[in-house]
Amino acid sequence: MLLTITTTRAPATDLGFLLHKHPGRLQTFPTATGAAHVFYPEATAGRCTAALLLEVDPVALVRGAAGRNRPSDGELAQYVNDRPYAASSMLAVALKEAFRTALTGRCDARPELAHSPIPLEIRIPALRCRGGQDLAHSVFEPLGWTTTAQSQPLQPEEWGASSYLDLRLTGEVRLADALNHLYVLLPVLDDAKHYWVSTEEVDKLIRAGGDWLAGHPHKQLITTRYLSHRRALTRSALARLAEADDTEPEALDNAVTEDDEEPRQPLAVQRREAVLAVLRELGAQRVGDFGCGSGVLTKALLAERHIEKIVAVDVSVRALHLAARDLNLDRMPDRQRERLRIFQTALTYRDDRLAGLDAAVLMEVIEHVDPERLPALERAIFGFAAPAAVVVTTPNAEYNPHFPTLPEGAMRHRDHRFEWTRAQFRGWAESVAAAHHYQVGFRPVGPEHPDAGPPTQLAVFRKEP
Repeated sequence: MLLTITTTRAPATDLGFLLHKHPGRLQTFPTATGAAHVFYPEATAGRCTAALLLEVDPVALVRGAAGRNRPSDGELAQYVNDRPYAASSMLAVALKEAFRTALTGRCDARPELAHSPIPLEIRIPALRCRGGQDLAHSVFEPLGWTTTAQSQPLQPEEWGASSYLDLRLTGEVRLADALNHLYVLLPVLDDAKHYWVSTEEVDKLIRAGGDWLAGHPHKQLITTRYLSHRRALTRSALARLAEADDTEPEALDNAVTEDDEEPRQPLAVQRREAVLAVLRELGAQRVGDFGCGSGVLTKALLAERHIEKIVAVDVSVRALHLAARDLNLDRMPDRQRERLRIFQTALTYRDDRLAGLDAAVLMEVIEHVDPERLPALERAIFGFAAPAAVVVTTPNAEYNPHFPTLPEGAMRHRDHRFEWTRAQFRGWAESVAAAHHYQVGFRPVGPEHPDAGPPTQLAVFRKEP
């Protein structure tokens, strides 16, 4: 399988910096299906091309775990097929392995270039496309690409055109965006994956497509095919994409404004103030806003003078763009900007950039995670990142009947995967604390009902000495 990326933006050899691969060296990376090679067929100041060549071992593919999970029409079909030659999910995985840092848009050597659209030409000479030329045009052109898709004829020619395309893409696109487009859309066009699709694939799709997929006219088709037509995963991904496109404060948070005796602040404000009060008690100077959304808590953390470092992260690129806008990131004074690191990551995966903090805040985050993915979040945050303290808030399901506008049995937000009672939250928190050597305490947030408790429940985890 072959993929080439070309730029004519002078000096074109800066493509090597963006891809983190030197134009003068051949580099090889092992993958689960073979070996991926990165090399440069041409590298001049006026034009530079990087090539990714994936060599697939068809025998190992059959005998390995990927082959065992793949259905077959017969013993011979396992060995005689198009998998070693036509671009597919195997090339997408190799793309991620070879250009992992470039996919995130990070480039310390050329940061301005990494954030800017540049002229790009991408070619995939053999791509299986179930849907033909029209589908290739319809998925790439809304993303700013000029698409040329030429069908390869079958032999003998009277059999007509095959399902294999010689695909060429040209456009002014940020390199990281281009790589993420390919990472998602190659298996979508092929409409097959060489490995088992689990809930982790939803996280991968949101990370790679959260910035552009939510507004794509063929969002449903792309999501369905990427997740191998698994309905539950598709529903989950579409809900998360909708949530990423809806970062306004929740109506119920603003509805709790008063009780019978005295006016009260909106619940969202009370929750934020409760979190800030805990951080002041802890004396935390390095704080993480994990699942920062549009940056409301991040802005409040910047106003706390005792906090020296703030790490704000979210899985949604669109939410981070809104946060950057609302925080006036491009006009922020240098002294303030030096205190803040804001970037995309998924809290269900280990990320060394999240380590070394005095406190991490997950404010209204855990209920957006599929229950089967919670253990991955627990390992990534409490196990690997292991801040000295963790502050977690989540809705109290027992209080829901006291919201007059909330239908009976409904949850507070359409993207919530669950809402826990106080006993359920306490059970989860105590289990996490015991597993990762924390002590945990609980506090109410908002007006307490004598039977139902507060609208928001808060847990403070402190690392054991």
